[in-house]
Formats: sequence, C-alpha cells, structure tokens
Amino acid sequence: MRKSLLAVAILAVAACSEAPKPDANQSETSAAVENTQAATDLNTAAGQDNPLLQPSLLQYQAPDFGKIKDSHFAPAFEQGMREHLQEIEAIASNPEPASFNNTVVAMEQAGALLTRVSSVFFNLVGSDSNEARRALQSQLAPKLAAHSDSIYLNADLFARVEALYKQRVAQELDAESARLLEEYYDKFVKAGAKLSAEQKATLRALNEEHSKLATQFSQNLLKLSKDIAVIVDDERELDGLSESQVKAAAEAANSAGHAGKYLISITNTTRQPILASLNNRALRQRVWEASAYRGTSGELDNRPLVKRLVQIRAEKADLLGYGNWAEYRLTGTMAEKPENVLNMLSSMVPAVVKNTQAEQADIQAMIEREGGEFAVQPWDWAYYAEKVRQEKYDLNESEVREYFEFNLVLKDGLFYTMNRLYGITFKPRPDLPVYHPDVQAFELFDHDGESLAIFYADYFAREGKRGGAWMNSFVGQSHLLEQKPVVVNVMNIPKGPEGEPTLVSFDHVTTMFHELGHGLHGMLSQVHYPSLAGTAVSRDFVEFPSTFEEDWASHPEVLANYAYHYKTGEAIPEALLAKVLKAKNFNMGFDTLEYMSAALLDMEWHSLPADAEPQDVEQFEARALAKHGVDLAAVPPRYKSTYFAHSIGGGYSASYYAYMWSEILAADAFAYLRDRGGLTRENGALYRKNILEVGNSRAPMESYVKFRGKEPTTDALLIRRGLQPVAGGQ
Repeated sequence: MRKSLLAVAILAVAACSEAPKPDANQSETSAAVENTQAATDLNTAAGQDNPLLQPSLLQYQAPDFGKIKDSHFAPAFEQGMREHLQEIEAIASNPEPASFNNTVVAMEQAGALLTRVSSVFFNLVGSDSNEARRALQSQLAPKLAAHSDSIYLNADLFARVEALYKQRVAQELDAESARLLEEYYDKFVKAGAKLSAEQKATLRALNEEHSKLATQFSQNLLKLSKDIAVIVDDERELDGLSESQVKAAAEAANSAGHAGKYLISITNTTRQPILASLNNRALRQRVWEASAYRGTSGELDNRPLVKRLVQIRAEKADLLGYGNWAEYRLTGTMAEKPENVLNMLSSMVPAVVKNTQAEQADIQAMIEREGGEFAVQPWDWAYYAEKVRQEKYDLNESEVREYFEFNLVLKDGLFYTMNRLYGITFKPRPDLPVYHPDVQAFELFDHDGESLAIFYADYFAREGKRGGAWMNSFVGQSHLLEQKPVVVNVMNIPKGPEGEPTLVSFDHVTTMFHELGHGLHGMLSQVHYPSLAGTAVSRDFVEFPSTFEEDWASHPEVLANYAYHYKTGEAIPEALLAKVLKAKNFNMGFDTLEYMSAALLDMEWHSLPADAEPQDVEQFEARALAKHGVDLAAVPPRYKSTYFAHSIGGGYSASYYAYMWSEILAADAFAYLRDRGGLTRENGALYRKNILEVGNSRAPMESYVKFRGKEPTTDALLIRRGLQPVAGGQ
C-alpha cells in the first residue's frame, strides 16, 4: 500500500526483478533506459486516446473507469517506466552537488504516470480479474522488478543519497524530512545498493525469478478458487442451509454451467464458514478437504513454488548479510527481530492451547450427546461449535444475521461510528464511474464541511476477485504533490440472491469496520511526502488502526443504531443483543490457535538459512507445528502453505505475526479510550491527530506514546480475546 516512487509499481509483485546483463562501467539506470527505449513509440494513435497517460480530470484524480480499457494498461506501463527512468537518470546524473531537494524530493515527485497506472491496474487484478489482466500481470512482474532494481541498484543515485545521509545532522532538516531521508537510505541499502557488481547481478536474477514465481503462485490461487468449488447434485445434502443460501448456491451453479445443481464456493482459508450450518457430515468433509488440500496436485500444485520461493528469499537475505529472510524483513519494524516475535507468540501458547482444549472437550461432549461415535475432526468443529454456542447462549447465527442487513451496517453502523468519533460524513457519489456495478463511490467530508477524500466500497464476492479483504489507494495523500486521497475497501461478502437483501454475519460486520480503519488511515492522512503518508508504515503497525476500529462494531450505542430486523425494522431485542455480546469471545481459543499456527508456520519457513536442504511441504508443516506445541489435529492452521497468500505470496512473508502484534496496540488503545469516555469526538480527535494523520512521518512507537502516554501491554489483548493466562506459563 505504499504510494510513491516504485511503491505502487511493485504492489502485488513485491521485491521482484528482471536481470539485464550488467556492465560495471555503465550506470544501471542508463542500461535500463536503453532497453526501455527499444519499446514501441507509445504516442501512437492508440496511445493518444489512452486515459491513463494523463491525470484524470475527475475529482482528486479519481480513475475514470468509464474510459479505461484493458488495452490501455500495457502501453501506459511501458511509457510510465520509460518516463520514470528518465527522471531518475536526470537526478542521478545531476552535476549539482546532492541536496535534499534535488535528490530526495525529486525522487518523491518522479514516476507519476507509473504510479497512476499501477494503482489502478493492481487493484483491478485483485478485485475484478480476467484472463487479459492476469496475462499482463505475468508479463509485467519481471519488468517492474527490473525497473525497481534499476533504481535501487543505481550506484550514482545511491551515492547522492548516501552523501546526504552522512550529512543529515548538518542539514538541519525538519523532522519529517529527516525521517524521509533515513527511510530512503535504509530502503536503498536493503535493496542491495552496497553490493558489488557481481552480487547485484545475482540479486537481479533472484528478483526476476521471485517475481515470476510469486505471480504464478497468486494466479494459481485465483484459478484454484474456481476449480475446487464443490458441486452438489441433491438439494437434500444442503440440509441446514437457509432458503436464501440454497437459492444462492443454485444461482452460482447455474452461472458456472451446472444447471440444476448447487455450487459451494471455497474461500481462501482452511476453515469454511458454511461448515457451521451443513448437517450432512460427508459433505462437510468434502468441503473442508477441497479447502485444505488445494494446491497439492495437478497443474496447479503450489508445493514446488512454496519451496523455491522460500529458498529464493533465504538466498537474498544471505546475499544482503542477514542470517535468514525473517531477520531481513523485521529490520526497521516494531518487532525488530524474529526472536521477539517468537517470544510474543510462544508466551501465549499455553493459555491459547488450554482454552482450545476446553472448547474441544465441550464439542466432543456435544457429539456424544447426539449419538456420534467419532472424535471431532476439522470439518466437524464449526458445526458442533455452533451447537455448543446455541446451547450455552441460546444463540442462532441465522437469526442474528436477520438484524445485520448490509446497507444498515454500512450507513448506520460504520458511517455513524466514524461521524461520532471523527466528525466525518460520507456522501454518495453515483456520478463517479466505478469498475463494477457492485462498487459504490462516496465523498468524505470533515466536520467543518471540507472535502477530504473519495472512497469506493467494493464489498461483495464474485468470480475474478481474490479471497480476503483489503484496502488500496488509487491516489495517495501528499501535501507536496497537492493530492487528496482516493481509497477503496474490498471484501468478499456473499451477496443476497437477486432481489433480496444481503444479510451479513457478525464476523463480516467487524471486518467491514476493520477495513474502513485502513481506509481512514489513508483518507485522514496529513503528511507532506507521499512515501510517508497514510498506510506507508511497517507491517506490524499498519494493522493497528484497522483492528482498533473493530471493537466499535459491538459498542452498545453503535449496535443500537444499526442492528434492525431486515423485514420488520424492529431493533435487535435486548436479550438477543446481550447474547451476541456475551458470545463474542466464544470459540476464541480456536480462532487464536489457528491464527497463531499460521503465524508460526510463516516464521519457521522464513527462518531457514540459505543452505537449508529443500523441504517436503507437508512434513515441514507438521514439524513446525509440533515444535511450538500447536499441533492439535482438529485445529489446523488458518492457512496451509500452498494457499498461504499472505506469507508465500510475499506481501506478509515473515510478517503474518503483524496482526497479533498490531492487536496488542489496538486492544490497549481501545481500552484506553473506553476508560476516557468511549465514543466521543474528543477521543476521536486525540486518536486522529496522533495516529491517523501522521502516517510514517515519525517512528510508530513514538506516535503511539504521544497518543497513549506510554507503551502498550498485552493485558488488554488477553481480555479482548477472552483468554485467561496459565499460571506459571512461559
């Protein structure tokens, strides 16, 4: 989600590169310019009509999706890379002595076209993909990687940055400028700027291979999501689903060419939400196995990609002077080093496992009370956990959904909360073109009427959209570039059948709050330099502002404003609301353990040294889980390696722990504001000023202490998750 220089250009193909033949006596940038100049002249008749080649005339340069065609992307990328390299070469070869303005600020201002086309293209690849876009993504990955290397491995350019860095005290820069200079220097060094010519050539080759394989891994997951969908012939097998769910499954099957049948889509996690409802145990097993064993056979077998991607990262880390990829990745983060992550996770294992085993005992007892003669399996957990929940709290999930109609959640839940906290309002902008009919556009206004940003809401699942939920920026905030932000939130909520409302699970409700937290981090940013604005912070801080917003979803005042029955308009009964709130932490041992297992698996893969022997994927997973005492057969990791997009796909490699790390901050911050009066403008202003507005213009912990007055503890996190510490636990 970085929004400047190459950041957007390498989004979704992180840290990848092409390997042109190096010439030790020639500037790497000059060589890349020559290669790119060989491309077709892009100012042809086709290029003249390309809307991406000029800033959009829409408000805040919002993309003009009504004019953008797939055929526009390739020429815009080629021209964008060429223009950017020319700008970089001019900076690197400037005969004037290096100054902050003619070097660092100049780099901040460079690459406008490439940033513009990248921000649009890579969001569409994730949210509305098609064959043409996927094919172009594969072609672009090594080109963009080479483009990145041509800048960060440019000896002349780095010499200017390094000279400024060594003189940073004497330059008397303001605090934000000083931080930007330090960030640039660190970025160049971590990219390999200090390597020899021979080492740079090796790094380029590794980056090129990594870019291709990471893209292939991600595209395999997209294809797999379609290929592994479970087709059901007999409606009776769907016993337990609501009439609306059955109808939606029939519509999905018909759209996929299976008329008269039913299609169950598989989301990109091991656990599948539908398992909580299906009475047919054999079908539950089919659904779970379709999820858990994906990417382990056939043409889309991801296991070779897992092994090689992990190996490439270890080799890169070794080349750059680190013991492993985790050490490399955690440099400059809040966690600082892998040991701190492992200590944090390990300290929670005893409490989490104890809670999970208690939950498993309750589930096994329920199975036996109902006459079952089997031990609970992963495909049974959600189904019987729901029965235990109903027994303990007399809570029916289908009944609860009837009080969470999508539009009410969005407008009277999310938007209401953000108005109460920050004084902001969302005004619909149906005049702005969108990239899919399900997408809604809004304009964000401050309490004084000032227009702040454009916000796109893309919440519904569809073919061509990758799994999960995320936030992207089409335009990043920057006072230097005089830009206001244009942001999108993307989710995968199952849409209601044609003509019927969409009823949202409470899990999806909290995810909507989470993603808008990311959105506000981008939209309320007030930073000068684009590289430091909004969400351009370390991985283990970026999830803090989003996780912080989740708890407002269950705040009594907020719930009272949006939880109304979709048919009768009746407010959620106090007794049912009390059950919802009481049951909020139900099954939290399972939720926490499956997350921690995935986080530990991520750290173990990326703690391998460069000379490690190739690993059998399944055996490695089993050993890693056993090593940390989290190998409960009925509770597999949230992601296995072959579909672990966060980790193996690259964006969160050696960083999946960040969600838990950030949750420590979020829980501590929410508890602090709760004790200060809760949902008030005063509290919102304090948080907005010290967290949301500052981006990465200062160190994350410095921002947190300015907001909170002290560093956080894990106490609020354990309370938030309903977990009790184990006496004497490590």
